[in-house]
Amino acid sequence: MSKQVVVLASGNPGKLRELEQLLGPQGLSLRPQSHWDTPEADENASTFLENALIKARNAAAHTGHAAIADDSGLVVPALGGRPGIRSARFSAEGTDAANNQHLLSELAALPDASRAAYFYCAMVFVDHAGDPAPLVTSAAWHGEILTAPRGDNGFGYDPLFFVPEKNCASAELAPAVKNDISHRGRAVRALRDALRARTGRES
Repeated sequence: MSKQVVVLASGNPGKLRELEQLLGPQGLSLRPQSHWDTPEADENASTFLENALIKARNAAAHTGHAAIADDSGLVVPALGGRPGIRSARFSAEGTDAANNQHLLSELAALPDASRAAYFYCAMVFVDHAGDPAPLVTSAAWHGEILTAPRGDNGFGYDPLFFVPEKNCASAELAPAVKNDISHRGRAVRALRDALRARTGRES
């Protein structure tokens, strides 16, 4: 049986690799929206979930395929929840290195602040752009912000995110281990289970 083409509403290669590993065995052929020259969605909402829905519907509308989108970010309570929904654009440059440095600078300005933080992921699957009943899952991954980057794996804030149960940074974890415990990994597995439960989508 041929796999169902599903559009990933993202151009992030690290995110695509993670989701392919988790959803490929479910009979889904995951392809980035750039294959269809899909314009970026206007993420103008104030929550992760709302932005994920905007991205999924935009990708489905421009490609004619089912779509998956997630909106994920790092939440640091001591910074009032920032970077939050602006995690990818936290610094003026918007690169991973610049975002990480900006985060360190912000926390350095609050020397007595707690370095507790968590990654949050809201994930959405729509059958089509007007799907009235999208599948929605979410998960959080708690840890702390390090004072300097560690590790070469992952992307985004992974080098600064300390995982207490593994006693290392997220960027020091093997991809399979990260997928097993991360916010996105758990949200994707919940989505996989929801897809299995939906009529006609059992693997």
